[in-house]
Amino acid sequence: MKTAKPIAAAAILFAFAAPATAKITVQDWGAAPDGGKASLYTLTNARGVEARITNYGGIIVSLKAPGRDGVMANVVQGFDSPAEYVEAGGRYGALIGRFANRIKNQTYALDGVTYHVTRDGKPYDQRVWNATPVNGAEPRLVLKLNDPDGAMGFPGTVNVTVTYTLTNNNRLRIDYRATTDKPTVISLTNHSYFNMAGSGTVLDQLLTINADNITAGDASNTPTGELRPVPGSAFDFRTPTPIGARINDPDPLLVQAKGYDQNYAINGVPGTMRLAARLEDPKSGRVLEEWTTQAGIQVYTANYATKDFVVSRGFGGHSAVALEAQAFPNAPNVPHFPSALVTPKKPLHEVTEFRFSVAK
Repeated sequence: MKTAKPIAAAAILFAFAAPATAKITVQDWGAAPDGGKASLYTLTNARGVEARITNYGGIIVSLKAPGRDGVMANVVQGFDSPAEYVEAGGRYGALIGRFANRIKNQTYALDGVTYHVTRDGKPYDQRVWNATPVNGAEPRLVLKLNDPDGAMGFPGTVNVTVTYTLTNNNRLRIDYRATTDKPTVISLTNHSYFNMAGSGTVLDQLLTINADNITAGDASNTPTGELRPVPGSAFDFRTPTPIGARINDPDPLLVQAKGYDQNYAINGVPGTMRLAARLEDPKSGRVLEEWTTQAGIQVYTANYATKDFVVSRGFGGHSAVALEAQAFPNAPNVPHFPSALVTPKKPLHEVTEFRFSVAK
């Protein structure tokens, strides 16, 4: 399997990080909104990198990585309890499913049957997953969920397994698997909001996206099927560019969304592990590289902060960027998009890795 080369090679692993013991621990985290029990799992590797993940919504609550000076910072936005996540909205750090992102008019056809996405059932970020912690040199958390036939209007009983693994070379790997008893459409992603400085805005942070095209959207920001080339446009992040450099460009897609909220068609072959995006904070030196097998990556620059509670936590507009590796939005309605079809003979298996390093 061929993989893309990293966009920038000037990065080093955290060889100087304080020694730690690789492990996973668990603590009670209160009641979930549906009355289920929420637990909080802390994964730590031997280099001291730490990920805290809850079985409520599969949320990445915090993710700590060191900067150039060795100082740890939490590089994802999160809250302190299930109740706070409900109050905040926004699906911070959560697993999204059954189908991440937009489907035109919430309607699609499959095998001659028209399906309508409904509110009959709970999306994956609002459910308590069955969790199994696994200790070892690379601790992991295995989350499982049963999604019944007809839930939210989707056909097929789907069994989902998502495994978070914190590797000894500073990668948080997310392994997505799903099986179904009848044909259906599935797109799974994680909705973490990243800020490599740990606070402030991300407008000065350098973003690189390994994509030559975006899937341009309509007035509802739903892809129409058009693959729009990025060269010469405000959407061109093929080389490291400050997020804020062109965020106020008059392009209608930017004006409509009040910033970036676009799906990029990742270069390379879907299903192969390749670089999707790189995010660097020049001041601290913290670097995130996101590698994935997924077809696209939705880039959202936290353009709205509508609740005082969220703003009070320092999570205002453009305070983070979501880099959501997923199937193309509206893929069920656009035949030439990479397929999001999952069948009994074709289960879903996708992998995304958040790879952390420090720029020289």
